[in-house]
Amino acid sequence: MKYAGLLVMPAGFFLSIAALVLFPSPAPRAAFVFCGLAVEGLGLVVAVRGHMEARGGSRS
Repeated sequence: MKYAGLLVMPAGFFLSIAALVLFPSPAPRAAFVFCGLAVEGLGLVVAVRGHMEARGGSRS
């Protein structure tokens, strides 16, 4: 899953850039930029959770 998160983050970035280029009016542009930032955030969460160690292992 950590690699999926690392692939999703650039997708959100390019979604935000595409929204800035393609939408002339500010309302849809802002909505798509917000969605792109949300996708980046979700990708970051997935990547971080994929790199975390599992809880509850054996204690010595």
